[in-house]
Order: sequence, then structure tokens, then C-alpha cells
Amino acid sequence: MGKILHFIGKETQGECFTYHKNMKRIAVLAFTSFLISFAFAQSGDTGKIKAQNEQPDSIKTQELEEVVVVASKVIRKSDMDVYHPSQSAVEHSQNGMQLLNNLMIPSLSVNDALGSITAAGQSVQVRINGRPSSIDNVRALLPETIKRVEWIDNPGLRYGDANYVLNFIVANPAVGGSLQLSAMPALNIAWGKYMADAKFNFGKSQFEIGNSFKLTNKIKVHRDYSETFTYPDGSSLTRNETPSGGYIDNTQNNLWASYNYIRPDTTVFIAEFGMWSHLKNKSKYIGLLSLSDGSEDVHLTDVQGSEGSTPTLSLYLQQHFAHKQMLVVDFSTSFYIGESFSDYIETIPTTMADLTDIHTNIKDRNQAYAIEADYIKNWNKSRFTAGASYSANRNRSKYESLGGDIYHQRQDKVYFFAEFFQRLGKWTATAGMGVQYTDFLFKESNRGSHSWSPRPQATITYSLNQSHNFRISFTSWQTTPSLAETNVVPQQLDGFQWRVGNQNLNTANSYRLTFRYGFNLPRVSGSFGIRAFTSPNAITPMLYWEGDRLVNTFENSDGLKNLSFFLAPQIEVIPKWLTVSGYLQYRTERMKGTGYAINHDGWSGNAELQLTHWGFVLSGEYNYSQRDLWGEKITSSEDFNTISLSYNWKDWQFGAGILMPFGKYDQSSKLLNKWNYNEQHTRINMRMPFIQIAWNLQWGHQKRSANKLIDTDASTDRSTAGGR
Repeated sequence: MGKILHFIGKETQGECFTYHKNMKRIAVLAFTSFLISFAFAQSGDTGKIKAQNEQPDSIKTQELEEVVVVASKVIRKSDMDVYHPSQSAVEHSQNGMQLLNNLMIPSLSVNDALGSITAAGQSVQVRINGRPSSIDNVRALLPETIKRVEWIDNPGLRYGDANYVLNFIVANPAVGGSLQLSAMPALNIAWGKYMADAKFNFGKSQFEIGNSFKLTNKIKVHRDYSETFTYPDGSSLTRNETPSGGYIDNTQNNLWASYNYIRPDTTVFIAEFGMWSHLKNKSKYIGLLSLSDGSEDVHLTDVQGSEGSTPTLSLYLQQHFAHKQMLVVDFSTSFYIGESFSDYIETIPTTMADLTDIHTNIKDRNQAYAIEADYIKNWNKSRFTAGASYSANRNRSKYESLGGDIYHQRQDKVYFFAEFFQRLGKWTATAGMGVQYTDFLFKESNRGSHSWSPRPQATITYSLNQSHNFRISFTSWQTTPSLAETNVVPQQLDGFQWRVGNQNLNTANSYRLTFRYGFNLPRVSGSFGIRAFTSPNAITPMLYWEGDRLVNTFENSDGLKNLSFFLAPQIEVIPKWLTVSGYLQYRTERMKGTGYAINHDGWSGNAELQLTHWGFVLSGEYNYSQRDLWGEKITSSEDFNTISLSYNWKDWQFGAGILMPFGKYDQSSKLLNKWNYNEQHTRINMRMPFIQIAWNLQWGHQKRSANKLIDTDASTDRSTAGGR
């Protein structure tokens, strides 16, 4: 998903081969960071490194005894890096997202304006006191209550299939209530983000209610598109799309409310309710198609969108027992009611005759349920964790464009795991095994599949001394086919192409082996590593001709393999004033499927700079996104850059910034299929100035947010209407 297009409207994917200038910039940045790191290390500045003691929470956390090392703001543990916010970082923040940005964690790309948190081009699972949460929940956190931030780049079995985990540990606030208000409107387009959140405390109980609203109304956008269809007899047809207009709508609303009951060291109960709504989500592209066979140019209108709401409910219970034992149970459910639609129309301008007129409308009523129970037992130097979970999806799709035909899909997943952690001097080791059972059933055809998939995982860490540690880890996970990938109802995409799902897809397996070296030097910290990944039966798109139709379907491919090298430093250039951090990665990969084998390699990375003084914070970020090979397509999220300046005064924060002050926005993709070779560029004028105003009022004696250690995932699936 593209950050900027998601931020202003449409979710698209893209790719760009011509990035040598940006690659050189990133390489220069990495080399400069290395020289500065080396210079600071040789200077031996900033005195001694010492252990840091943490104040106890009101809810006792059963942490293992472990030697930790403190350098600057980071503590390197065997299974995570722990960042303690400095007083300056807290004072210059009005919410959790701003505080996270002020921490400048290497390899982490945080953009409050875009509302995104990513690492190495991949998604980051965000948690608050151990439970998965949203960006809105993070933004609603009070900076003063964030005790530490745990960065886990090698999640254990209890974290599911997360690539990375960012866990905010929230301590006891000192007030009895809080009110947070913020607004971030753009100055030159119809876009804005607004949030309000209130917390109230009564004895052992805490109540919270909040709402966020994002407005995106008819933002101008256009695309360049070129495609070449090659037929089985060897003939071909090229169509070039010249844009003549278009826009994106994307207006969302998110409402949440929760009740927490906390009896310290004994019981925690949480009840949460949410309502997320896509009020308006639509993209429209208008263009003129020119054909290589000499035919008359064709006027094109391509519309795609969706609307719907998802109410959610979560119930959580955590019970402590004697002898450092704990039982955690979590239940969640969600219900999606909405529709997706697409219109694809090709018209001859001179006669106004329609060559192609496709209208697709799918109405979903989908349900999801999940429950998980974990048992945790701690000793002084070891820990045992075991758990089981069950999740169910019940999907009902009504195809209005097919005369109201209704189709049902059932999906059930059962997951068991056990994991053991042990510390022996300078060595620590974690080993575990998970097993997942997946079952699909399509009611109308009475077809389905089921499978058992093992999930082994292991990590070994060696701490050489207070400044250097080494870790090697192996992890695996499974990916189940989605509703769109298994939907066998034919959907016409354009005058040539159709999309049909594959009900014979199997759950895909993924494996990753990572070696990481972490270093803590005076005024410099960071990591260097090598990562190997393979998914031998990855679910990918597949194209084939069936008569005069080019069918887009899905297959369990022959797999993806890649190898990555990465460097992530953080440097305090001027302590408490100027900090820079960055991430540089080189990746080479190979993908094989039916009729193809593609090799690809490239650089990616990001750089951040933050200057803090006299209550002002000047921030800048440059991001050169990762180019991903999946199936026969190479895609990228956006390359973006931002500059912002903020000032804190009492309970207020005032800020201003600009998105994409340098360069032009271009998100692109390239499909290398032998039957359909195409290239797309989506372009928006993204040089967007914005202002930000935030107010944070606190009073009384407030209770801490509840400490939730696990969270089930009951995410409803959705249909996808046609579209190129």
C-alpha cells in the first residue's frame, strides 16, 4: 500500500527502474554516517556507559533478570531494543506519534503527516502494552505516560506473522483525566486530519472515548499507462493511455471507546468498542487510448471505489497467579457491511459508441471471530509460553451486476504454539514450535481445502560486552489465501481481461533467517545485518489466454528468494540538539512461477534529521522506497520527503510543514508478463503545505492504560471489484 496515496486517497502499488540518482544519495548518506560513527567512536566522547533501572509499574510486569546495556536512549536486550524517551523528547511532543518520531529509531520510518510507520519497506505491527493497536490509538497516547518503547525486529511465535513489532509501554499518568484535540489541515487542497480523545478515571476504572476524521475530497490525479498484449499466435497490440483528468476521494471516520478495570498485580479487564467507516473512497481516471493497429483513438473512463463500515468489539482478561504464572484470554469480533464498485467505459469520441461498458458492484456482509488463550510462566533466567487461538471468517457477497447472485465463503484457522527462553551467562536462546490448521469451504460449489502447517522458530544471542551483541534468528509463518484470491466469480476488468479466483490455492509458507550485529558507541548506536528470505509456494498472480480473453488468476508459484544487507545508524551530532538517523538496504531476489523466472536487485533507505532547541523542533525526512518483486510485477511505494517545524507552548503545540518540497510525486509499476507487458505511472501534485494545532489538557489523578499482553485478530475480509 502506498503511503501518500493511502494518505490522500487511493491504495495503489508502483515501481520505478530509473533511480540511480536517488541510489547515489542514499549511498553517500550511508558512507557519511559511517565516517561520523567511526569518528565519534574513536573520540570516546560522552563518558561512561552505565546500567539503567526502571521504576516499577502499578501492574507488576514479570520480566526476566537480564544484563542490559545503556547507550544514549537504547537498551539492547536479547529479543528487543528498548528506547527510553528523554525529557526533551517528551516536552516536544503532544501525542504518541510525535514522541515516536522524536526517538528517531534507526530503520524505522515514522511520518505523522502521512499517518504511517514502516521499517525496511514493510509494515510494522503497533502494540500498546502488548496488544495490537492502530495509528489512531498511538496518536491518542499522552507522551508523559509512555515509559518506554520496545522495538522488536524478530517477533516471537505469539506475535503471529508480524514482520516487526513496536510496543509502547504506558506507565501511570499523574492526572485523573485528559483531553486531546488536534487538527492538521492542508492549505492548498481539500485535505485534513482531525482528532479528539478524552480519558476519565474512577477508582480502579478508566473510561476512554475518541474520534478521528480524515477528509480527502476530489484531489486531482492522473496516470500514464502503456500496455502491450501478445496473443498466442504471436501478434500483438499496444495501447497507450494519455491522461486528461481524474481525482481521488478518500474520507474516513474512526470512533473508539473503552473501559478498563485494573486491580494491581491481580486482574486486568478491558472492553473495547470501535466503529471504522469509509465514508467516501473513490478514484477516477480519464484518458485517451491510442492503438498500434491504426484504429481510432478511444476515450477511457476508469472508476474504482468502496464504501462501508466495520464495528468491532474486544474483551480481554489477564489473571496473575502465584509463582510468577499468568493466564491471558482475549476475544474479538468484527462485522463488515459495505460495497465495492468499478466502472470501466471505452467510447469512440466521434460516434459516442461504447466499445466496452463494464459495471461491477459487490455488496459484502462479512463476519469475523477470534479467541486466544496464553499461559506464561517465569523463572529467574527462563520463561515458558504456550498458547492456542481460533479464528473464523464468514463471508457473504452479493453480486448486483450479476443479477443479485450470492456467494458464501467460510474460513477457519486454529493455531497452537509453545516457546521457551533461557539465559546462560552472555548467551540467550529462544526456541519454539507453532502449528496452524487452515480450512476453507465455498458453500455454493461445496469445494474447499484444508492443511496443517508447522511453524518452527529459534533465536540465539551473544553479548560480547557492554557495547556489542550478535544475534542469529530463524522464523517462519503462513499466509492464507484471501477472499479476492479465491473468488471464482468472473469479473471483467477491461475489453481484454477478466479476473477469476482459484479455490485450489494452498496456504503459503515463508521462512526468514537473520544475522544482526548491534553496537552502542559514544553518541552512536545502530545495527548491521544480513537477512535471507524464501517463500517456496507464494500465492501470486498468473495470466493465461482462454479464447479471446486474457484471464487473471492466482497460483501457488515456484517461490521467491531474496537476500538483503542493511545498515541502520543513529548519531547524536550535537547532544540534545541535533540527531540524525538512517537506514540503508541492498536486496537481490529471484521469483519463479508458471512460464517465468525473474531476477531483480536494488537499493532502498531513508534518512532523518532533527534539530531541537528553545522549544522548537525542526524535522526533515527523505525516503527512497523499496522496489518489490512479486509474481511478474515490480512495485514500489512512494519516494517522499517532508520538512516540518513545531513549537510547544504550555498545553499547546503549533506547527507547519510541507510534504514533497523537493521533486515530483510518481508512483509506478511494471508488469513483465509475456501476454501483458505494461507500465503505469500515477502522478499527483504533492507539494502540499500544512499547519498543525494540538491542545493537551490534563487534570487530577489519572489511572494508567491497561496492560494487555495479547490480542486476537478478527479482521473481516472484503471483496474487490474489477480494475486494471
